[in-house]
Amino acid sequence: MTDIYTEVCLKASKIITTKYSTSFSIGIMLLDKRIRDHIYSIYGFVRLADEIVDTFHEHEQEYLLNKFEADTYEAIEHRISMNPVLHSFQRTVHEYNLDRNHIDAFLESMRMDLDRSNYDKDNFEKYIYGSAQVVGLMCLQVYVEGNRKLYDALLPYAIRLGSAFQKVNFIRDLKDDMNDLGRSYFPNVELNNLNDDSKKIIEADIQADFDHALIGIKKLPKNSKYGVYTAYLYYLVLLRKIKSSKIEKLMTKRVRVSNFHKLLLLPKAKFNISINRL
Repeated sequence: MTDIYTEVCLKASKIITTKYSTSFSIGIMLLDKRIRDHIYSIYGFVRLADEIVDTFHEHEQEYLLNKFEADTYEAIEHRISMNPVLHSFQRTVHEYNLDRNHIDAFLESMRMDLDRSNYDKDNFEKYIYGSAQVVGLMCLQVYVEGNRKLYDALLPYAIRLGSAFQKVNFIRDLKDDMNDLGRSYFPNVELNNLNDDSKKIIEADIQADFDHALIGIKKLPKNSKYGVYTAYLYYLVLLRKIKSSKIEKLMTKRVRVSNFHKLLLLPKAKFNISINRL
């Protein structure tokens, strides 16, 4: 019976991933089948917490986040939860010995979204670490499958990749963050006064993250290189579209990549890997 329940819970995490993110779904489908469910489980966990702070404005968000946090730790302690996503997540936590400090940092960053609308440099870095970098590190623990030496070697690159993805998300979501949520993540940048110079500084910082992260992607094991590299290419396309977009467009319309364009990235990623370009 437990096996049936776990199977249902894993399917719930997969459904959440595919419904919320076609890009990550494509990347996860390219991972080795042995680790695929664990990445769905991590994404499902992250997505639910993010949904609480970003979407459920008509409900008591702080109460929901407090309960989600308590339920998370209870699931980990007892190795079971009647919340299907948390049951899937605790399974991955135990199987891959995910760092509890990373889980703490992630939940703390979600809490920052409840009480903070503007970020200085220190809070920006803290938020990036908790909301993105530690998620990448959780996934990395799955990819290396217990190889601590490889994990330590790839850690700085995983951190930069998480930063790159999150910063692209910030620019892509300028309209929603500012108009709907009243948030400004980038420090020392007033979104109402965002200009070409400040935009170029942000873009150069993101590009540096991408360039550094690629070094680590090249060193990933076979079980994950294709999927992670495809996600990297997708976000690189997003960054290029952002670079070519006027400030006015970014403030009024979300930059997107068509599903057809996403699918075209698959053979490109596979070709680059096959000829040892990656």
